[in-house]
Amino acid sequence: MNDNELVDDCLFCKIIRGEIPSYTVFENDDVKAFLDISQVTKGHTLLVPKKHLTNIFDYSQADAQRFLQYIPEVAQAIKKSDPEIKGLNIFVNNGEVAGQVVMHSHIHLVPRYGDKEAVSVPHVDNADNYDEARYQEVADAIKDNL
Repeated sequence: MNDNELVDDCLFCKIIRGEIPSYTVFENDDVKAFLDISQVTKGHTLLVPKKHLTNIFDYSQADAQRFLQYIPEVAQAIKKSDPEIKGLNIFVNNGEVAGQVVMHSHIHLVPRYGDKEAVSVPHVDNADNYDEARYQEVADAIKDNL
């Protein structure tokens, strides 16, 4: 990582450069993991690529390999950090419409201590809107772009 891969007015780039303090839990040449200031649950951690990428749509295969490989390592460390942790949600919001607030790609790792936390992704079942032909149409449209 070098400074020309960072953006001046980006909150996470400033954290990566050390201009804004953070509670860092892991860092190497490719990524930085630090506690989310909101602490949705205790241990809520952000995994951030050191290269400024707005969201998943900016990733090359090499970017993905360099960044995403650290998810299990950080997740396992979070789990081991507290015997009360029963599970973990991994959230990625890509684009404002998906809830992305900081326009620097990042992954939320949110420990779960039980079923009482107010953290969830609503499950919406739209299966009634799809027949076999519609499923195939959607699958083919995606497949044609791979």
